[in-house]
Amino acid sequence: MQIGMVGLGKMGGNMTVRLLRGGHDVVAHDVSAEAVASAAEAGATGVDSLEALVAAMPAPRIVWVMVPSGEITERTVRTLGGLMDAGDVIVDGGNSRFSDSVALAASLAADGVLMVDAGTSGGIWGLEEGYCLMVGGTEEAIERLSPALETLAPPDGWAHVGPVGAGHYVKMIHNGVEYAMMQAYAEGFELMAAGDFGIDLHQVAEVWRHGSVVRSWLLDLTARALDADPGLEELDAWVPDSGEGRWTVQTAVDLAVPTPTIAAALFNRFASREDNAFGQRLLAALRNQFGGHAVKPAEGGHE
Repeated sequence: MQIGMVGLGKMGGNMTVRLLRGGHDVVAHDVSAEAVASAAEAGATGVDSLEALVAAMPAPRIVWVMVPSGEITERTVRTLGGLMDAGDVIVDGGNSRFSDSVALAASLAADGVLMVDAGTSGGIWGLEEGYCLMVGGTEEAIERLSPALETLAPPDGWAHVGPVGAGHYVKMIHNGVEYAMMQAYAEGFELMAAGDFGIDLHQVAEVWRHGSVVRSWLLDLTARALDADPGLEELDAWVPDSGEGRWTVQTAVDLAVPTPTIAAALFNRFASREDNAFGQRLLAALRNQFGGHAVKPAEGGHE
C-alpha cells in the first residue's frame, strides 16, 4: 500500500524503513531535511512540506503521524485534516492522551476525514523486532490500514482494541504497567546488591530469563545493561517520565480504580530527581523532635 509518514525521528524513521522493507510505498516528511534525505536514501519519496506530501498521494490517502505528543501533534493533524479529502485517514501513532485523540477525531469527522489512534510500543528495537500496535478507529479505517499494521508488527502483534481513543487508552495503561514492572526489577536487584553474598547480578538476570515466572523482555534488557556495566556506575539515579504514567494514575483516580503499584512506581520516579529533598529532611527533624533520635547535620546548608 501507499502510506505517508510525518515525523522521521527514532520511531518514525525506523518505521519508515520497516515499511519499505515490507514492500510499501512511503511518502516521507519531517522538519529536518537531513531526516527526509535519510528516508529517501532508504527508498521513500521525500517531500519538504505537508502540502507536498498530500499532493504526492492520490486519494484515498493514509498518513501516519509520529511527532511529539501534545500541541505539535494537534497542529500537525489539524493541518493535514485541512489538506486531505473526505475518506482519507490520519493515524496518530505518538503517545497522545486518549481524550485528545477523541476530540481530534470528532473535529476531523466534520470534513469526512477518518482518524486512527495507534498506541505504539517498540522503541529503538522496533525496526528489527517489530512494533506492538494497539489501534482504535472504525472498522473501515483499520481494514484499509491493516497491510501496514501487518508489516510494522511482529506476528500477532497488533489489535483493533476499540473506537478512536481506545488505542491510546490501552497504550497509556501499558506504560503504567511498564513503570510498575521496571520498579519491581529495580527494587529486587537493589536488594540483592545490598546483601552480604556478593551476588553476581548479571548472572541472576541471565538465569531468571530461562524458565522463571518473572522472565520478560524487560528482564532481557536488564541482563544486557548489567553485562555492559555491572555496577551501573556510569549512570546517575535520575529517572524521567514520559507523562503516560501520570495519565494512568490520574485516570485511575477519576474512575476510582485502585492502582497502588503503578502510583508508587510513578512517585518513585519523582523521588529519583530530588537531591536531599525537604520532605526527607523534615522526617529526620520530626524523629529528633519526638524521640531525640540522631540527625546528620547538613554540609554547607540548604537553600
